[in-house]
Amino acid sequence: MHCDIVQIPVDAQQHIAGTFAFPDTGVPGILFLHGWSGSQDNDIRRAQDIAALGCVCLTFDLRGHGRTETLRQTITPEENLQDALAAYDLLVAQPAIDKSAIAVVGSSYGAYLGTILSSLRPVKWLSLRAPSIYRDQHWTIPKGKLDRTDLTLYREQRIEATSNRALDACSQYAGNVLLVESEHDALVPHPTIASYLEAFRAAKSMTYRIIAKADHALSDEGSRQAYNALLLTWIREMVLGAR
Repeated sequence: MHCDIVQIPVDAQQHIAGTFAFPDTGVPGILFLHGWSGSQDNDIRRAQDIAALGCVCLTFDLRGHGRTETLRQTITPEENLQDALAAYDLLVAQPAIDKSAIAVVGSSYGAYLGTILSSLRPVKWLSLRAPSIYRDQHWTIPKGKLDRTDLTLYREQRIEATSNRALDACSQYAGNVLLVESEHDALVPHPTIASYLEAFRAAKSMTYRIIAKADHALSDEGSRQAYNALLLTWIREMVLGAR
């Protein structure tokens, strides 16, 4: 906390003394990363709710989504990571942001990208909903052209952290984690979630929750409300509670 002494004019001739008290740090910043075939529209309501708690939130459309949907069949995970890094850098450049208080909230493909981002930029809090996973050799292949059968088989395995870039990033992450699984997820099965859970060995804290009856996309309103409430509670406790 620091203070600035000011003189407040009360009429043409007189002033009264005042003191502004400012916090030494800025406010937390929250970066949202949407899933494949999604858009920032999926996150805007959540961002508004979290911003009301006193955070600065940034949602955005990865290339291949939103206004650049025509690029979807050519965009690679490597390029989408560059999108995420550019958005992160824009967020922390805002004057009000405390650069040591950044959270990344990712869903599915966005959660996968978020884990890798955490190895390249400071991230204090990492929220992953139904995090997908990909082989490392997929990194420079257009995401829309991946072999779905091979991907399904890969996700049914227990994957060692040392064999996958995203899981290796998780194994080095020392911040706070929220990991959310959908009970009836046909795209990200439990073995993938188990691989993520096992990888986060160095995390400061781990909160793991399963949304009952939910599918991967949180298609029903009840599942969406359950996730929104879970995320908001975690942000309130972990992010704002640390201030």
